[in-house]
Amino acid sequence: MHKILWKTGAFLLFFVLLTGCGSGENQETAPNANSDQTESSQSSEQSEDTVRITLTKDQGEEYIHEKDIPVEEGDLLLDVLEENFYVETDDTGKFITSIERVSSDDDEERAWIYTVNGESPNVGAAEYELQAGDEIIFDFQKWK
Repeated sequence: MHKILWKTGAFLLFFVLLTGCGSGENQETAPNANSDQTESSQSSEQSEDTVRITLTKDQGEEYIHEKDIPVEEGDLLLDVLEENFYVETDDTGKFITSIERVSSDDDEERAWIYTVNGESPNVGAAEYELQAGDEIIFDFQKWK
């Protein structure tokens, strides 16, 4: 009886060791597969073209938010802004009245003014076509 228990115990130990080694091999290959996927996703993120949108108040005195956003050729600034921030526009859909819930009271003469790469574009955000690397600043400021 003692020999049967010893053989059964030895068999179970062998089986446990064999199973443990087998799962160790799977664990070795699994991280490699995951790291390949991680490297692939990181390289695709790095290859995407991005713009940086910064939100400020009073000519940069107060910082609100900043985000790097992937863009594709032909993307319009207002569309990208609306996809990434809480934005409200007037009835025409072209004039921005609020970004991230920052807006003026009726008696205030304040508005969202934007620059691209330090210059004021000649078109509104609804018509401005983004280019990779653009740095856009929307500043909530007095307009008079």
